[in-house]
Amino acid sequence: MEACASTPIRIQSAVASQRRIFVFMSSAIAQTAPAAAPANDLSSSLMSMLPLVLMFVVLYFVMIRPQMKRQKELKAMLDALAKGDEVVTTGGMLGKIAQLGDHQIGLDVGNGVTVQLQRAAVVQVLPKGSIK
Repeated sequence: MEACASTPIRIQSAVASQRRIFVFMSSAIAQTAPAAAPANDLSSSLMSMLPLVLMFVVLYFVMIRPQMKRQKELKAMLDALAKGDEVVTTGGMLGKIAQLGDHQIGLDVGNGVTVQLQRAAVVQVLPKGSIK
């Protein structure tokens, strides 16, 4: 009777070992790398780069180009400053240009008070007669 009892145990262990082998085989098959893409698939790789190129183009026209245009306009305005121009500075001071140098200006803010500022501090040139 003991022999009969041991026989089913051996059958169960054989089935269990086959299941283990099957699990290992299926996981090994699942881990195999997919086949490499053919070398003539250049168009699909270019299409995958298209969104990146489009984002750069949009970024250029929305952010970079307008900023370069503003910088060019500001430089032209600073180069065109002359004595007697009424200006606004970054600090909000209003005044007339009394002295003009390469890198700084003398700004007459009223009652004979002249303040020395850098040219880059000028934000806007006002129309003549704006300051009273």
